[in-house]
Amino acid sequence: MTESVVHVIDDDEAMRDSLAFLLDSAGLTACTYDSAQLFLDALETAPPGVIVTDIRMPGLTGLDLVRRLKARSCAYPVIMITGHGDVPLAVEAMKAGVVDFLEKPFEEENLLAAIRSAQCPAAEVNADPERERVKTVLESLSPREHEVLDGVVEGKLNKVIAHELGISPRTVEVYRANVMSKTGARGLSELIRMVLLVRS
Repeated sequence: MTESVVHVIDDDEAMRDSLAFLLDSAGLTACTYDSAQLFLDALETAPPGVIVTDIRMPGLTGLDLVRRLKARSCAYPVIMITGHGDVPLAVEAMKAGVVDFLEKPFEEENLLAAIRSAQCPAAEVNADPERERVKTVLESLSPREHEVLDGVVEGKLNKVIAHELGISPRTVEVYRANVMSKTGARGLSELIRMVLLVRS
């Protein structure tokens, strides 16, 4: 594990305090900021670490923050917290370089696992074998599973995918579950990361 500092950026004070308490309980040091701009202003002196940011905030959004960090060649891993229905934004964020996203409400252990994973990016060393594995798995999907997967990666909601494919939302859920099972993805962010890995 590299640095144990976690930069928490959220305009909601209760959420910031809650996350800081959770991280402290897990033995991690939390630095909190009530806006993305405040974090950017402190970036020069901020210790290296993982960034956990809300996607929707007044002023600069979490996505704006990721783009600004990229422009400054700042490689701090970013985990984005999204509200229900923010999947299209989360997909855009992952394409912009976010390492993971969690949809509210999320389990505390899922956040801690995402942070641990972001602190140990050793998996990237084996990117080529992983790309081949994912490519093989994706090629095994049925044509309909591919259509549903494409809709998911584009950030479309189940009912939108259902309407476009002329099937019921429940059927879309079944295909999504099949895709998750076949790929072994533990969540939406991992599934999107797999697809982006193959398509990059």
